[in-house]
Amino acid sequence: MTQNSSSSMTRRGLLGAFSATTLVAAPTYSNAAGFLRGAGDIRRIRMQSGRTGERLDMIYWIEGDYIGDALREISLFMRDWRTGTAVQIDSRTIDIMTASHRLLDVNEPFLLLSGYRSPQTNAMLRETSSGVASNSLHLRGQAADLRLDSRSVNQISRAAASCNAGGVGRYSGSNFVHMDCGAVRSWGS
Repeated sequence: MTQNSSSSMTRRGLLGAFSATTLVAAPTYSNAAGFLRGAGDIRRIRMQSGRTGERLDMIYWIEGDYIGDALREISLFMRDWRTGTAVQIDSRTIDIMTASHRLLDVNEPFLLLSGYRSPQTNAMLRETSSGVASNSLHLRGQAADLRLDSRSVNQISRAAASCNAGGVGRYSGSNFVHMDCGAVRSWGS
């Protein structure tokens, strides 16, 4: 057994051991670094897809490093469900989602309504819905639209905004919050 496979086995062993018992750690992105204090060396995201019914409970960061296989699985989970296409989801967006979830202190997974959007899907949504940006960060894998049954749009948006790490849109009428890793800004009601 080589040193590489030995450390790989150790990492897999750690992931297995921590997956059921570890709380979510927050991001180091932007001013959200303060949420890391006392959070440990693990970051975990929990989501379910409102479109495909799939569920995800994934440790994606451990001991200061992102786990490539986990990020790929998250990216596949957050694919454009209409076309089946996936792009790499920006880890900063995943970190913002994780920090927000941790601040909300819930066990319920986020309900993902929209992650990556293909240009075709974005164009279709622009024709049928208001408020869809032509150059949406969803097109670059840098945004997510999320919901929690146990928390209001205002509670979720306040948690995301407190990260001071990207855009936060409140869509109370549709009961979801947009989170992205773009410029710090907020909108909606």
